[in-house]
Amino acid sequence: MKADAVFEGGGVRGIAFIGAIQAMEEENVEWERLAGTSAGAVIAALLASGYKSHEIRERFIEINYSKIRGRTILNRIPILGFFLELMVHLGIYKNDYLETWVDSLLSAKGIKTFADLPDGKLKIIASDVSNGQMLILPDDLDRYGMSPADLKVSTAVMMSASLPFFFRPVIWKSKDRKKSYILDGGLLSNFPIWLFDTENPRFPTFGFHFVKDEVNIDAVIPTPIHLFKNIFKTMLQAHDLRHMNEETIERTIQIPTGGINATDFELNEDEIYFLYRSGYTSAKEFLSNWDFEQYKVKRMQRVKNK
Repeated sequence: MKADAVFEGGGVRGIAFIGAIQAMEEENVEWERLAGTSAGAVIAALLASGYKSHEIRERFIEINYSKIRGRTILNRIPILGFFLELMVHLGIYKNDYLETWVDSLLSAKGIKTFADLPDGKLKIIASDVSNGQMLILPDDLDRYGMSPADLKVSTAVMMSASLPFFFRPVIWKSKDRKKSYILDGGLLSNFPIWLFDTENPRFPTFGFHFVKDEVNIDAVIPTPIHLFKNIFKTMLQAHDLRHMNEETIERTIQIPTGGINATDFELNEDEIYFLYRSGYTSAKEFLSNWDFEQYKVKRMQRVKNK
């Protein structure tokens, strides 16, 4: 079965997507087009370049998650260092480790820029906070006088995964040398499942969405740094808890993530295994009840009733 896939943003919880992808591969699902935000952009990019679930799992096991938070000398100074990073660089940590890691994996498959992929194969969501606009890359490159050959896929992934305040914004220069500050795509669209919608789809679009029972934040906020962290958690987890309409739910694999948050970079083996198994079992259960023809009938009925 051919299908499109849209992966939600969710930081380190993206490990759960690997289990879900394995379940889909076991049911002979082949990806036509892929899209994602933040961690979902990482998974979408790797799949678009030809990686299979077992290869992605091996690479994720090897990654040094502590390095994702690109620490600097200032980060070593308690509290004051965080303030200085925010004042000077507009973010506490660097995010270049992710870009380098993704670039090395894509290069192994012969992929550097969006021009190296089939047209329309991959779309990555980011947020241009200089202009207050959502970015769908590579579609919106012409807005900056650029073409798919001008943007590395790994750079787009880094843009999409740059959580505000937590990571430095990506300062992006267009062809006319104008600067834009790019941040996490989840600011404007954390789960763009609508991206591939057409009036009469030839194959389904599956969404991959994280589920949490409640928003877990710190009750006590002793310092501004704790306030920033609570802002991150509230923003990201509010995305997870937002209302999804009937049509979205029907085509979405909902993956429980327990108490694991997007910025929990110190995962242990049990937590990694939990996320992987949660993605796998959620996808298996979803596919056991999925019927594309039935979905299209319901979809047409909803259109007629509007």
